[in-house]
Amino acid sequence: MVRRTKEEAQETRNQILSAAELCFYRKGLSRTSLAEIASAAGVTRGAIYWHFADKSELVGALLERINIPLQPLSEASRSPSEPDPLGRLRDLLVTVFRRAATDPEVRRVSEILFHKCEYTEDLGNLRQWMQDFRREYNHNIELSLGNAVAKGQLPEKLDLVVASRCVHAFITGVLDQWLLVPVGLDLDAKAETLADGILDMLRLSPALQKT
Repeated sequence: MVRRTKEEAQETRNQILSAAELCFYRKGLSRTSLAEIASAAGVTRGAIYWHFADKSELVGALLERINIPLQPLSEASRSPSEPDPLGRLRDLLVTVFRRAATDPEVRRVSEILFHKCEYTEDLGNLRQWMQDFRREYNHNIELSLGNAVAKGQLPEKLDLVVASRCVHAFITGVLDQWLLVPVGLDLDAKAETLADGILDMLRLSPALQKT
């Protein structure tokens, strides 16, 4: 009975998330109410509050849900026992671009975060949540790059802080551009090219090395 109750609670949570994703995508965060999400999910507002404190928690959960498949590659690129961390980072980059291009859920959530998200008072601590997420993202890239430096795959003097921010900016810049103007770039077909461009920058740019 307890197991069934937990399964039902998880199913309800997923229903709410899927409804929120579609509502946010259609109307944007600030123009979507929790009542609209509840109606779309076929639940009460109380059910939403049982799982999520506010809209910012819904957004965070959506982002976490699409990032789950990326975790093994991200962890492998940071692991000291991984013999090819740069290869795993490349795989991660290719996967990020290809999923945005081919997975409708990933594309919708990305569109919400890049183009339908306002850091207004009614969204509570969403700005803080996103700042924390990006700091963690930067830190994980730093660890991956440091691991690749330790394995002799990147220059010994690579400035990990600057390089990690450049990688992060490259990823978000490509996604932002493509989501707004997808015509002219086959993101799926060019995913490996884009990933290799990032790695070439890390390997070859003197500006990214400490003097």
